[in-house]
Amino acid sequence: MSPKDTASSSKRGGSAAFTPARIAVLVLAVLTVIFIFENTRQVKIRLLIPEVTMPLYIALLLTAVIGAVCGGYFVARRRK
Repeated sequence: MSPKDTASSSKRGGSAAFTPARIAVLVLAVLTVIFIFENTRQVKIRLLIPEVTMPLYIALLLTAVIGAVCGGYFVARRRK
């Protein structure tokens, strides 16, 4: 490869950071965070046997984090 080819390929790599799919995921993540923090009332949640009272935003945030961890695990496992 000539130096001209490598320089042009590095320029394309910078613009590839903002693909439509990544922008869509970023928008969904922002909307999820807004949704979570707009719901602040207390709710009762039953965890198998105990019943816990906590703000809804904490329950939603924990659910989102658990989902992200599970999704990340399966994506990492698929790559192997």
